[in-house]
Amino acid sequence: VSVVDCPDLQLAPFCLAAPGLCGNERIADVGGVPYLLPEPRKDKLYDLGDVLRLVGLPGGLVLGAGAASHAVLGTNAELMANIFTPPQGGKETVNNRSFSARWDGNHGCVLEPYNHTEFALLANLFISQGKQGKVLEVRARVRTGASNFISCLRLALFRNYGEKPVGLGGVFVMEEGEAKLHVMPHFSSRPLHSDECLNSWLKFITVPSPLSCLSVLVSHDPALSLRLEHTHCFGPHCLGGHYHCDVTPHRVHYHGYFIPARDIYRIDRPT
Repeated sequence: VSVVDCPDLQLAPFCLAAPGLCGNERIADVGGVPYLLPEPRKDKLYDLGDVLRLVGLPGGLVLGAGAASHAVLGTNAELMANIFTPPQGGKETVNNRSFSARWDGNHGCVLEPYNHTEFALLANLFISQGKQGKVLEVRARVRTGASNFISCLRLALFRNYGEKPVGLGGVFVMEEGEAKLHVMPHFSSRPLHSDECLNSWLKFITVPSPLSCLSVLVSHDPALSLRLEHTHCFGPHCLGGHYHCDVTPHRVHYHGYFIPARDIYRIDRPT
């Protein structure tokens, strides 16, 4: 881990919608898993533009993991949010590099550009002005334990800061190895009352590198019902989804850039 000047993260393999992660950094945790289980709350629809306004930024970079809008796609799907919206009067234009990953019974995982701002049910988002500045560069090779890459970062922060919550947002690339992902299929016709039911409903796939991964993590939940880590990813092989872990510990290689958030916003917290 080192502190470096942020490179242009618009370039491959990171492919962000803005050049950097800096400027009024904040995290938004919207909705939550309780809106999916045991039966989906299909009325829970949100908009990335509304989230920007709620966190006090008139424009900026939004990246992270959530559920794409079933009202837009006609089916449930994973969302890789990755969009830059300029502030009012700004000279830039909207740059939407978001993806959705849905399950097609005939073709398996289908990764497509997602040219919308509506999402559903839940999302964990990192938001900033998208500027370049000082960031954390993290490189890791060879997994020796059970925790995935993001869990290792989160647990390291927790061991150091305890109940003082520290949140990071950013992007990393799995440069070598293969990863276990899941993709949500269409909503289940039966209630999902247990982890066994949930895992039977989700579609798990093994995906090769490279994978560009959008990630948000918080070291400790200060009684806000936060999701402590959430990562969605996409690759040039037109596959993507929710990142669980690598399945090739002896030859995996990660490279990422992250920055601490200054504030966290809890939006539409499930009761």
